[in-house]
Amino acid sequence: MRISILTLNPGFFAGALGEGMIRIAREKRILDVETVAIRDFTTDRYGTTDDYPYGGGAGMVMKPEPIVRAFADVRARAGQAPRALVTSPQGRRFTQAWARELSQEPHVAVVCGRYKGIDERVIGLLGAEEISIGDFVLSGGEPAALVVLDAIARLLPGVLGDAESAEADSFSEPLLDAPVYTRPEEFEGRSVPEALLSGHHEQIRVWRRREALRRTLARRPDLLRGRPLSDEDQRLLREIEKEERDEHGGTV
Repeated sequence: MRISILTLNPGFFAGALGEGMIRIAREKRILDVETVAIRDFTTDRYGTTDDYPYGGGAGMVMKPEPIVRAFADVRARAGQAPRALVTSPQGRRFTQAWARELSQEPHVAVVCGRYKGIDERVIGLLGAEEISIGDFVLSGGEPAALVVLDAIARLLPGVLGDAESAEADSFSEPLLDAPVYTRPEEFEGRSVPEALLSGHHEQIRVWRRREALRRTLARRPDLLRGRPLSDEDQRLLREIEKEERDEHGGTV
């Protein structure tokens, strides 16, 4: 798979490309990552990539010409158009399901927004999808592009040492993950839950499922709303709600 990142700050990615799952994916030749300097596709002596917004107002807007030229270069070298993304606060929220979908693509190009934003015409000309990693403002789209890159890289076959690791992560299904523990068995007066020490696989499985539901109910109840639940999940949720009522004297 290839990921092309179109950016005004290619140096931002230098360290990240040599670390963690991204490094492993690249070393195994499972993933090819290139950073494309948008400024290289300007035509004036100053390398101008932004201009004042029509209609006035604060901030600058990224000009369309360098971005479209940079994307055309990426497309020409690849021999076909990549799936295009533009980082933007107005974009659709990035999710694990979207990461999994993108990991099936042969080539993804991510355009990093900056300043007040990107000239709107770029979105249509590239056939791009706008993507957001959350309801907050960044100085530029580079951190968001890195998040997308990392989420995709770890899903590529052969990258993770344990193929089941990605399947067990939070959001692989719409639930948060259960708490996890390692040695020592007791630390500063706090012990590992007995169920995890039992060696009983079914007991461990049920404990993890219950705690995943408990954590999701407490922290992200929106993930449970309208979701079809198995008979076991419904039973476990009833048990959790009863425990909560008992703990809080009949009120939750």
